[in-house]
Parts: sequence; structure tokens; C-alpha cells
Amino acid sequence: YDDKPCPRQILLSTAVEDQMLLAEALSTRAGYKVTVSAPQRGEKKDLTGHALQNAREALGRRLSETSTQTRLLSGFAETFKLEKIPTRIEVYDNSHIMGTNAVGAMIVAGPEGFVKNQYRKFNIRSTTITPGDDFGMMREVMERRFSRLLKDEEDGAPQPGAADSDIDSFPAWPDVILIDGGQGQMSAVRQILADLGISDRVVAIGVAKGQDRDAGRERFFCAGRESFTLPVRDPVLYFVQRLRDEAHRFAIGSHRARRKKEMIRNPLDEIAGIGPTRKRALLLHFGTAKAVSRAAMSDLRAVEGVSEAVAKVIYDHFHEK
Repeated sequence: YDDKPCPRQILLSTAVEDQMLLAEALSTRAGYKVTVSAPQRGEKKDLTGHALQNAREALGRRLSETSTQTRLLSGFAETFKLEKIPTRIEVYDNSHIMGTNAVGAMIVAGPEGFVKNQYRKFNIRSTTITPGDDFGMMREVMERRFSRLLKDEEDGAPQPGAADSDIDSFPAWPDVILIDGGQGQMSAVRQILADLGISDRVVAIGVAKGQDRDAGRERFFCAGRESFTLPVRDPVLYFVQRLRDEAHRFAIGSHRARRKKEMIRNPLDEIAGIGPTRKRALLLHFGTAKAVSRAAMSDLRAVEGVSEAVAKVIYDHFHEK
């Protein structure tokens, strides 16, 4: 209870030494009386019995899940001919609407399953990427991800705690990176890794959706071998689908959060005469407030609900600054 409120009564399944001293210490820390006891009979004994049984079952489930995850990772290594069983798999995906509010996402999986406290989002910063340029977005994400790791190594700094404006930390080097894409996407990623000089440090695998985008028909792309598919009921295929779906879910969620933030707080709120309706129309038309600030008068007038007078107010607001 170092960082959590302490209950006034604590029941133990087994008595411990210095029970009174423990109760006194907890009471002092909490600022009120805390009792600690190990009931031997009655309703309280039943409560500790149920709690102990629940703990045993939860531990059993966790051990079973870990065992299953270990088997899946072993099968993954065998399927993709890896030198060792991976302990850190990073999966990348992008999400955007016509290039606006673009977000790159990275999820992490390992022996314990999904490691959600190491998920990262990358707000795409480049102003030269054209709408829908997934290759350009992936390049920015890869460069930011691995340039930071390389810099930390060069500086001799510990990897945990390395910071980026969108990224709290970049813990360890991945054994494998999984990319949502086919041969073109994989070629771009391999080139990025080569440019960074880390082709021999990270295994890259591409996953392309099958015909008609059907799950179960995915095609895999790895360096040094022909693309291939897996049997529909292969556990490794299900595992990869789960990884890809989780990355997609996280990417979409991050994109929606960024878009919502853009809709709620942006420079358009500072313009007199631009209420919620016109702001929404402008953002739907241009995508971002930055695009509105760069728009010509003729483009502004093309937006529904924006008259010539309003267009001039908007144009003057940004260009006078």
C-alpha cells in the first residue's frame, strides 16, 4: 500500500510474524487504525479461502497463457526461420483519412502477451508526405523509432527513458518487426533499415492481406525466400492475425484521438465569426487547421457555408500574422 489507500481491515489466509507490528506500521502510514488478522473460522475464514482459491485459479490461467504464448513464439520462430525464439515483436500500422491527422502506431508482444505499456504512437510530422503515402509515413516512423535507439547507443545512454515528443521511451531492440503490407511495403522498409545500417539487427516480415482482403489468405514476405501462405488453421497464422488486428485497433484509436483533439482545439477557434458549424465544415474540407491557414481565397469560398466576406476574414487572420 505504498501508493494506494490502505483498507481498515486486512484478512490473511495465513498468520505472519510480527502481525501487530505490521498493523501498527500500516496504521501510522494510513493515518487511521488498520487491523491485520488471519481468521481461523467463520465468515471471515470463508472469505480468505475464496480469495486464496481465486488467486490459485488466476495464477493457473496466467501460467497456461504464458505456456501457450511460449509455444506460439516457438512456432513463429520455426515458421519464419528465425535464429532464436523472439522475446520482442513490434508491429507497425498507419491510420489517416486522406492523409490528414496521420498517425503511425507500434504495438509490442512477447512471452507475456501484449505489452501495452510499451505501445507507442507517432504523430506524422512531415509536411511533404502526400495524402495516402503509406510508404512515406512508414519511413518517418521507422527513422524516428530506430534513429533514437542508435543515438542512445552512441551516447552510451540506457535505452529505457529515451524520449521523443510523441514517444515516452524506446525500451529494447526488437527481434522482429511486423509490417502490414506486401512486397512494395517490405522493399521500402528494408531500404530504410539499410539506410540506417541496421539490416542485420532486425528481422522484418511483411503481411499482405489475401484476395478480397479475406482473413486466412494472408501472404508473408521475408528476406531471402519466396512469399508464402500458411494453412488456414495454423496457430501461427491466428497469432499473426491477432498481432496485426491489435496494431490496427491501436492505430485507429490513436488517429481518432488526434482527430478529435484537432476538432476541439485548433487555431480556427480564434477567428471571429467561425462557430462550430463552419469550423467543422472547414476541417472536413481541408483536413487540418494548417491546411486552412494555407488555403487561397478561392479555396476557402468553395467550402459550404463560407461566404466571400467570411473567407476574407479567415484569410486575413492567418496572413496578417
